[in-house]
Order: sequence, then C-alpha cells, then structure tokens
Amino acid sequence: MNVLLLGSGGREHAFAYFIAQSKQLDKLFIAPGNAGTAQIGSNVNLNPLDFNAVWEFCIANSIELLVPGNEDPLVHGIVDFINGKCSDSNIKISVAGPDKFASQLEGSKSFAKEFMMQNNIPTASYKKFDIHNIEEIEPFLETLSAPYVLKADGLAAGKGVIITDNFDEALNVCREMISNKTFGEASSTVVVEEFLHGIEISVFVVSDGKDYHILGSAKDYKRILEDDQGPNTGGMGSVSPVPFADEEFIEKVKSQIIEPSLNGLSTAGHPYKGFMFLGLMNDAGNPKVIEYNVRMGDPETESIFPRLKTDMLDMLEGVANEKLGKVEFSLDERTAVCVFLVSEGYPGSVKKGIPISITRSTNNDDQFVFHAGTKKQDEQIVTNGGRVIAVTTLADTLLEARENTYSAIEGIQFNGKNYRKDIGNDLIRFVK
Repeated sequence: MNVLLLGSGGREHAFAYFIAQSKQLDKLFIAPGNAGTAQIGSNVNLNPLDFNAVWEFCIANSIELLVPGNEDPLVHGIVDFINGKCSDSNIKISVAGPDKFASQLEGSKSFAKEFMMQNNIPTASYKKFDIHNIEEIEPFLETLSAPYVLKADGLAAGKGVIITDNFDEALNVCREMISNKTFGEASSTVVVEEFLHGIEISVFVVSDGKDYHILGSAKDYKRILEDDQGPNTGGMGSVSPVPFADEEFIEKVKSQIIEPSLNGLSTAGHPYKGFMFLGLMNDAGNPKVIEYNVRMGDPETESIFPRLKTDMLDMLEGVANEKLGKVEFSLDERTAVCVFLVSEGYPGSVKKGIPISITRSTNNDDQFVFHAGTKKQDEQIVTNGGRVIAVTTLADTLLEARENTYSAIEGIQFNGKNYRKDIGNDLIRFVK
C-alpha cells in the first residue's frame, strides 16, 4: 500500500514511524515532513492545504491511503475534496479523517458548544460574541466567577485561549480579540465560558463511523515552565495512561461523551471517521468537555502510539473503509512519558538552523525519539522551529518511565535546549 501522510511535527513522525512498521506498506510519503520522517519515508515538498497539488501527487504516485496528521486540511475540507475527486474520476483513494462538517468540532468553538448543548454532553456554560454584540460581554462576565476563559472561535495553532483572574483584563482582552483580531479571523468571534475546576485529561478515540475504540488517556503539559507557570505552548510533554482515569471514569466518558458525540454526528448525516481528541476536565470524578480536536494531539500522540499494539495501517485502513470492527486492538499496559525539547525563546521567536547532536537516535520497543522542528541542512540535522524533538520511554511504572526519559534526553544536545523537568510529577500521587 502506498501512503501519503500530511504534516511535519512530532505527531507526524510518530505516525510515520508506526506506519513504516506495517507489513502492508509499500511506499510512505510525508508532506512536508521533517528530518526524522526523512529517515523512514520520502519527504515531499507539498503544501497540505493545496488540495489540487495533493490530488495530483496521489494520482502520480498511486496513493491508496491519505492520512491528514493535523487539523488544518481537515477543517478546510480535504476529505470532501478527495472524495469528490474520486467520485468524479472513479479512482479509489481512502482518507483517514472526518469530513468538513464534523471537523467544525475543532474548527469552530461555537459550533462545538452548540453541538454539545444539543446532544446533552456535559461542558461549561458559555456565550459567543462578535462585533455585533460586543457590548454584551461585560454583563455576561458579571454572571461568571473568576477565573475567566476566553477562546478564539477558530483555529489559532493551540494559542487562542486566554485565562485570567482579573475582570477588567478579561473584558479588555475579549474586546481586543474581536475588534483588533488578535488571532486573525479566528478571533472575529470569541467564546466566553465558565471556568471548570478539576484536573485536565485527554481521551482519544478512533472511529470508522460505525465502530470505535478508545486509544487511551493522556495528560498534556501546556505551560512552558515547571509547576504549570508561564505562557501556553503547543505542549511540553505528556503521560499515558493517566493514573486516575480508572474504569469507572472511562465508562462515564463513553456513555456521556463519546457515544452521544458519535451518535449526534451520525444523526446529522456525517458519520465520524478518524481520530477524536476529547479534552476533558475531571470534575470530582465526572468528565466535562473542554474542547474537541478532530485529530490526534501533539505531544499526546508521542506517548499513546508507543503503547499501541495494533498494526497502524490495519487501523487506518479500517477507519477509512469502515472495517475498524474487524481490527484486533490492544494497548501496552505500561506507562509512557514524553518530554519535548524546545528552542531557546519558545513559545516566542526562536533561532533556527542550530546543529543538533543525537547520540541515541534508534527507536526501539521501549524508547523513542520523535522529530518535530528539525530539518536536514547538508548532512547536519538542525533546528527548524520551537518544539524540536520529543523523547518518549515506556516502562512498568511512571517513576521508571520518567527517569529513563530524562536520562535519554542527555543524549540529545543543541545550543539553547530547554525542557520541563517536572513532566508527570503531579500524577505520582495517584499511582498505587
């Protein structure tokens, strides 16, 4: 099978690595990829949002399966585009991802909130604002208690959420997001919602529109500094599974969130095919939805996929062709701890092109190095972004996995290397 994977981050390197393990694979292409994906497939200088170019590449290279790694192509409708082209030309290319309608769960915060209300899915109370009702922000904020949560309605690369304890700041920031389009068109509409108290957790689901599997739980660490201080990032590390996500909690997630979500989309005529990321708050043992993502998370993928014992191409093909129910599915019971190495200055501006020394680069059954912001310059691997490399270790215990991951990090060096040293610390108290 020939496969085209769209994306260039650590998530896509993880996808590529496990796709490459499949006996079904003939050729793997990654567009645009990074220095890590280049070691296991063929990187392609292709813009994932240029759908015509993607289609032409698929035809020229006999692509049978297209895998969109991140949200942008999905929200912009690549599934609908490719399916339409296939229908018109009688060519078969399977796409492992949800259609444009279902992708609004991530593409529009207001769509997601309205969908949850319609399907009785537990979430925070909210109201949406734009230039037409901007004067209503202040009275709505007065109905809430601090802290205040402000979310850009559209895609903002994971950075469109502001949380503040200060009423005046919340009011002014919300007005600025709308009036000055702080996050571009993504914040022309802003969702203001109740702050949910508890511990965050992510649960991942894969569905073919008829059947689904839970891929496991993970905890992401968004803030740049230890003890969850400093600005938000794309993610500084992750742990999977989450110790407090016991069978009772996951059963509530299934019955109160996963199944109503999938049934709601099917009833709307858009059966969900692909990965669903549920960002949840554990509120005294009860799950509430913070957000949906319509793809795997990053860096959660880097801690979940190493636990996946199922053949990746079997799963992806099952998603695309409604055969997921026939795929044998299992997860490693061990714990995976992922820590991201980032460039100096991240999440602000960073220097690129800094040489990277990797003395431990061969992935094995227990330890993995996933490239994100890297590229090859002549014969040297160099930095090419803020989040550079993710290191993941599988071990019998959380403590052992943490120790081994931090030990492995010492084998990767570049000037300005930065990373959090407390990934997983907050979960130790839940370990029995």
